[in-house]
Amino acid sequence: MTMIRTLLASAALSLAALPAAAEQLSLSEISGYLNSFKSAQGKFTQINEDQTISTGQIYIKRPGRVRFEYDPPDETLVLADGTRVGVIDPKSNTGPEAYPLHRTPLKIILANNVDFTRERMVTGHESDGKTTTVRAQDPENPDYGSIELVFTDNPVELRQWVVTDDTGTRTTVVLGDLKTGMQLDDEQFVIPGVGVEKRDR
Repeated sequence: MTMIRTLLASAALSLAALPAAAEQLSLSEISGYLNSFKSAQGKFTQINEDQTISTGQIYIKRPGRVRFEYDPPDETLVLADGTRVGVIDPKSNTGPEAYPLHRTPLKIILANNVDFTRERMVTGHESDGKTTTVRAQDPENPDYGSIELVFTDNPVELRQWVVTDDTGTRTTVVLGDLKTGMQLDDEQFVIPGVGVEKRDR
């Protein structure tokens, strides 16, 4: 618990250093920011439902692809290949697990065209004067869960998200500075032991 408090306090201090008069970002501005890049990478810190903490490197290649590489001693690998999300845990006796990407809230920000102005997609949109928070869900399938995104302004940056899945489990991902626009190989997003399927465009 002490480590979690330290992490959250560090994040709060970082945000407190931002200009206090930041404007609330519009849904169009947030959509435009996410659509402004197709690839990104950076460090992340993950806080799980059971309050355990993991760190690692994230790689994003829109549409539909993301890779979470966890730092040792954690050897877990989480991948989205465009149609599925795969979880590879060397400690598991069942082998790689895969399930449809479209059933996860992450698909909202991995879409080819992110549009938070869609009817019934956004369930919350607010600002605390330093950051803008948007809560979104699949408007056709709200039971798939939701994602809460935190952005800073000037320049616009995605700093954190909280995914609540269809079982109510919450996972927080705090992002370091994301670098965008780099070339990422498609092979980085192939789920080991599962095979290759047509990409979800």
